[in-house]
Amino acid sequence: MRLIKRWGHFALHTVVGKLWWTIMFLVALVLVILGTFLLQYIDIAFNNKDSQHQIKVLFIVVAVIGFLLSTFFAFFLSSRIQQPLLQLKKAADSIAGGNYKTRVQIRSSDEIGDLAKTFNHMTEQLGTLIDDLNHEKEHLSSILRSMGDAVITFDAEGEVILTNPPGHMLLSRWSDLDMDWEEEDVPPFHSVPGPLRDTFQLVMQAGRDCTNKVQVHNNVWSVVMAPLQTDGVVRGAVAVIRNVTEEHKVEKLRRDFVANVSHEIRTPLSMLQGYSEALLDDIVASPEERKELVQVIYDESLRMGRLVNDFLDMARMEAGHVELSLQEFDLRNVIRRVHRKFQVYAKEREVSLIAELPEQPLAVLEADEDRIEQVLTNLMDNALRHTPAGKSIKIAGQLSTINQLHYVKLIVADEGQGIPSEDVPYIFERFYKADKARKRGASGGTGLGLAIVKNIITQHNGRIEVDSVLGKGTTFTLLLPVESNQ
Repeated sequence: MRLIKRWGHFALHTVVGKLWWTIMFLVALVLVILGTFLLQYIDIAFNNKDSQHQIKVLFIVVAVIGFLLSTFFAFFLSSRIQQPLLQLKKAADSIAGGNYKTRVQIRSSDEIGDLAKTFNHMTEQLGTLIDDLNHEKEHLSSILRSMGDAVITFDAEGEVILTNPPGHMLLSRWSDLDMDWEEEDVPPFHSVPGPLRDTFQLVMQAGRDCTNKVQVHNNVWSVVMAPLQTDGVVRGAVAVIRNVTEEHKVEKLRRDFVANVSHEIRTPLSMLQGYSEALLDDIVASPEERKELVQVIYDESLRMGRLVNDFLDMARMEAGHVELSLQEFDLRNVIRRVHRKFQVYAKEREVSLIAELPEQPLAVLEADEDRIEQVLTNLMDNALRHTPAGKSIKIAGQLSTINQLHYVKLIVADEGQGIPSEDVPYIFERFYKADKARKRGASGGTGLGLAIVKNIITQHNGRIEVDSVLGKGTTFTLLLPVESNQ
């Protein structure tokens, strides 16, 4: 039964089988035509029944021989034509399944052999092309994974079709920014995150690259989006997104720095120029007025010198060019020197200067003694300039333990005008002045002192805190680690 089915499939569904049926049909047709036209002549020519029987048997034998010859010819064609074609079909199915190493083993010099050679060459070229594409795909995938910028690819409907890990994290954070719309108010391209939607619409409409900056959750992001085109039709867009918050802050800080430096230097220069012109033009006649103008010029030149020195110190610190001379020393000696340094000045302003020191040493193992003295000098200078007569300033030191770590706590407390609570978080920024209305001559600050103090303490792995009550005074607390490896 199985043999009959295979024979039926061979005869009806193969090229050789169809060719065999064609030959058999032609042989039968020829025999029928011959029989139709010749049998009547055989009956007339051969009256002998034996002769007629022999002739008919001859026809039958010829028909059987024709059938056998056509069948043999069909099997010959099967081995020469059908088998190579079946091998080609099997190889094509294997290649379609992804096995590009498949080759056809046909050794003949006819057209089928040429077809097999061409097929093998095509398969080799296809395998090389697929390997190159996979290599490029892996290369591109590695680049995307290693990029710090977020890369997101959208199709024409705004659906995400490709992203790298930073892009996936960004989509997760931005997915719930604008999900509060009503069903009838769903915006177009709602799958695109809200911060990118306007840029995506512009790219899809204009078909050109677009650059934009968006602000999300106090962060600034730079967005560069380019269209994906095929035959002039925009089929999507790819966006490269980078967090430029720090660059934005640095740029703003640079602009503010230039503006503040120009302002701070312009004022003493204007005063120097104005008073110098007054002296040159003999506007003042009395020696007392002339001495007063010269004193103002001298004070402003000193102030501009301090300003330039502070600029240089701040620039060196931020550039990392300041090397600390680390050594072990007792902070009580530094406090005593600073106290003596400002004692005369405090008496002139009728301000009481108090130093509170413990009996045990305030030793730090690794710190820069000169820089710590600079910190205390800046804080004491600020305190004296903002403390009115009749009030007091205290400088103190003590040992402290926080979370099982040992620190030396330094305190500079005054009873001055204090700092408004809204200004406290910004007092360590460059050029920030809490007292916007104070006169320059009364304070003479450069606006960089506290920024320098903060930088020095940070370089020592320490902390600085400020507590201020408006109208009652300000207290600065410094925590310096006893050991440098804390």
